[in-house]
Amino acid sequence: TLYTYPENFRAYKALIAAQYAGGNVKVCPNFVFGETNRSEAFLKKFPLGKVPAFESDDGKYIAESNAIAYYVANQQLRGSTDVEKAQIIQWLGFADSEILPASCTWVFPCLGIMQYNKAATDRAKEDVKSALNALNQHLLTRTYLVGERVTLADIGVACTLLHLYQYVLDPTFRKPYQNVNRWFTTIVNQPQVKAVIGDFTLCVKAAEFDAKKFAEFQGSQGKDAKKDAKKEKKEQQPAKKAEKKEAPKEEPAELDACEMALAEEPKSKDPFDLLPKGTFNMDDFKRFYSNEEESKSVKYFWEKFDPQNYSIWYAEYKYPTELSKVFMSCNLITGMYQRLDKMRKQAFASVCLFGEDNNSTISGIWVWRGQELAFTLCPDWQIDYESYDWKKLDPASDETKKLVEQYLSWVGTDKNGRKFNQGKIFK
Repeated sequence: TLYTYPENFRAYKALIAAQYAGGNVKVCPNFVFGETNRSEAFLKKFPLGKVPAFESDDGKYIAESNAIAYYVANQQLRGSTDVEKAQIIQWLGFADSEILPASCTWVFPCLGIMQYNKAATDRAKEDVKSALNALNQHLLTRTYLVGERVTLADIGVACTLLHLYQYVLDPTFRKPYQNVNRWFTTIVNQPQVKAVIGDFTLCVKAAEFDAKKFAEFQGSQGKDAKKDAKKEKKEQQPAKKAEKKEAPKEEPAELDACEMALAEEPKSKDPFDLLPKGTFNMDDFKRFYSNEEESKSVKYFWEKFDPQNYSIWYAEYKYPTELSKVFMSCNLITGMYQRLDKMRKQAFASVCLFGEDNNSTISGIWVWRGQELAFTLCPDWQIDYESYDWKKLDPASDETKKLVEQYLSWVGTDKNGRKFNQGKIFK
């Protein structure tokens, strides 16, 4: 059983790890922060009264979010070698010491939880930049922080970055950290992660300190303090009065503020809704392509394509010299697809890898509604596209028809003669 309040990013670590491991971690349904974790029964198990806290089926008690996540994880998440295990611990420590303090200092005033201090916030922003720079450099040639699969390092660091990416890392601030953005959106779009945190939307406009919200929050805290004082007096427990008076109440406050901010967020709409629908039925074409031979699919595409309201684009990866192993290059393609999941309804792509290990290129054909680059329609989509050169194609030209046939059929070579290796379809 996991004891926590809702939307606790620290508890997310264990819940996500359990999703990967296939374990069944039950969250205590009647947990009330400030009451349950102050009860005598809880303090016997967890003397510090902090959450998240975990009680195993056989009566073992574990505190601290990283330790709980490690306990419920599987071997893949913990690392397969001593070096990997040490590196995972390194990144978990990095998240707690280099990211978390700066995140709280910057984000909490924006949520009304803490008083704003300009000097402290400016320092926090610089600390965040330093942490993101270190991550960005590390992820330049890596898909994940440790090894070739998701580990506790990815889960822990991503969970610690959630508030930053949700509230303050607007497109301008996060733009220099493309490798981190790519990695972060890959992690939050993993099925096991989405099962816990749901759909995640990147910050569009940075939140700022609101004096009114802070005053309202402090007022509510004052009322809570009076209630506690009356309760303590009535129960006549002078020995515990000092302890209760000193107990911090910032975590439930964090919850209230986060829920308030989430409630104020407008419901997201499909950015493509602003564009004319046209006559090209994307779902219909995708079904046809999946069920018929490529030659028939190419012919069907040109019969149905609406050039007035849809466009065709050629994309080529800018940094082929950085591509090494074929499977790692394929991870770049599938990772991009995962991060663009919300585009699937109105877009189609066939992206191919040509060549072999240490000598390959990535390029593809994309089709979507509208006549401009679709990625500019939504900040969530602006992660990978700058790593590619984009060229809008003329639907009437023979060259375009040849390219579409080649990429839909997965044949031929790239412009330097490298043979087709494998392809990935975005549909």
